[in-house]
Amino acid sequence: MLIQQLINGLMLGSSYALIGVAFTLVLGIFDMLNIAIGEVFMLGAFFGLTLVSRGVPFVPSLLIAMVLSGLVNLVVERFAFRPLRGAPPVIPLLSSIGFSMLLQDAAVNVWGPERTQFPPSIRVVSFEVGPVLVSTVQIAILLTAVVLMATLHLIVRRTKIGRGMRAVAENPEAASILGVDARRVIVTTFFVSGALAGAAGMLVGLTFSVISPFIGIEIGLKGVAAMVVGGAGNIPGAMLAGPILGIAEVLSVAYLGAAVRDVVVYGLLILTLVVRPQGLLGAVERPRV
Repeated sequence: MLIQQLINGLMLGSSYALIGVAFTLVLGIFDMLNIAIGEVFMLGAFFGLTLVSRGVPFVPSLLIAMVLSGLVNLVVERFAFRPLRGAPPVIPLLSSIGFSMLLQDAAVNVWGPERTQFPPSIRVVSFEVGPVLVSTVQIAILLTAVVLMATLHLIVRRTKIGRGMRAVAENPEAASILGVDARRVIVTTFFVSGALAGAAGMLVGLTFSVISPFIGIEIGLKGVAAMVVGGAGNIPGAMLAGPILGIAEVLSVAYLGAAVRDVVVYGLLILTLVVRPQGLLGAVERPRV
């Protein structure tokens, strides 16, 4: 039924939104694309898997996985981006690609190359609301994603570090003159970006119940698609585009078959680039005179 598929799509799209926001944070503030976010997402799933397998409840596992993923992303910033500050944008991009391969190989050596069952960390209870079936896992995934995105919105809009992020994104030189600690902003941004990716990894583990060291590439590209469709550098845009892509993917699987799901998702990406290159919520850039 259509309503059931829409709910499933929202659940999947909420994870895409978190990854899209993780990409957007770094791109919007520093004009750099951190490809390694896909592998940080994958590590978040395995951190959650390890904790849940040892009997740690869902919420503490999620928080610890987020912290560990944020720390991994700080390592990426320290070695893949900081030494290359001031270099042409393609150089940090290539560096982050190399670092993503390193993280993938590390995961293969620690957890093995095979697909791994993600153990249940939430007691599954299903509720029937008319013809729609909703489980506690779906509720937990949607609620977690909404809380994380709402918290990020408050941090960016209402806190000192959030104002620093916006100031650096608008004009790094002026922000520095006004006393904004650029290094602190960079560290905070990379940590938050990694934490969101790690949370998305654990939520995807709950969604599909199976993870592998190679899921970072596929899901990471979906996150990039959410970022572009929403508007590169626009956090609310990524939050909106994630569910749109998730719903499109689930509906395509339900009504057209699994073979076309990526065609539909990336077709939407290409359509957006052709029809509205600035994305759904992106502003049209006017030429400077």
